[in-house]
Amino acid sequence: MPDVYLIDGTYELFRHYYAVPRARDAQGREVGAVRGVLTSILTMINHGVTHLGVATDHVIESFRNELWPGYKTGEGIDPDLYAQFPLLEHALEALGVVVWPMIEFEADDALAAAAEQLARTAAVDRVVICTPDKDLAQSVRGTRVVQMIRRTREMRDEAGVVKRFGVRPASIPDYLALVGDASDGYPGLPGWGAKSTAAVLSKFGRLESIPDDPAAWGVNAASPGALARTLKKDRELAFLFRDLATLRTDMHLFDAVDDLRWTGPTPSFAALAAELEAAQPSTRG
Repeated sequence: MPDVYLIDGTYELFRHYYAVPRARDAQGREVGAVRGVLTSILTMINHGVTHLGVATDHVIESFRNELWPGYKTGEGIDPDLYAQFPLLEHALEALGVVVWPMIEFEADDALAAAAEQLARTAAVDRVVICTPDKDLAQSVRGTRVVQMIRRTREMRDEAGVVKRFGVRPASIPDYLALVGDASDGYPGLPGWGAKSTAAVLSKFGRLESIPDDPAAWGVNAASPGALARTLKKDRELAFLFRDLATLRTDMHLFDAVDDLRWTGPTPSFAALAAELEAAQPSTRG
């Protein structure tokens, strides 16, 4: 049975944009990051990965922007980076890799949905979600669905999630609701730091299970009275942040595991690869 690798294409594009030299093709387009991602994916395949899918943010905004006005947008993204999003999707499809471009939802939602579907499939040995994003920790299941931080090669199973965050995967949305997620644009609740949040949620699991009376907590948290008052005052806001952090898995992305098997590049890939290879070094503006 194969391992299936689910790759955060948006993260990979950002990572390579700031890590590899710039290059422009014959049309004047910046293509260095796309070239870097393709090289990275091909390296995975050459090292034995047989089944994979890549999720991308076809647009940065999603339904979450309607829920919280401060949620992340495409504002401030370098135009040379932004312009490579559709090119990356086209290049991966030409390579013969399954791509899920997200519009209403986010790439993270697609990764979570695919992981959940694969976890229910007996024909899969292990699901490896390739992203460092904290919210994907909620999709980890035992040693069957794991998270891989490719930059450091760290593989994080359920025990690894508990070691990193102090809570089990099911509590990750509640954890992020309280501590916030700056990369996604929501602040959490005042005073709820990582250690106190982990201490409380490791015992109670979900926001609604936390007693109003801090005397009933019985955990080592800083200023439990103040934390309890904040949670009582901002409980609805915490539920909103949890909704933002909860990945949507009710989407159908593929029919069978073999849909994700890489069988080689399409006929159009050779010309595209040659064009990317011929791109000339450029400097950052």
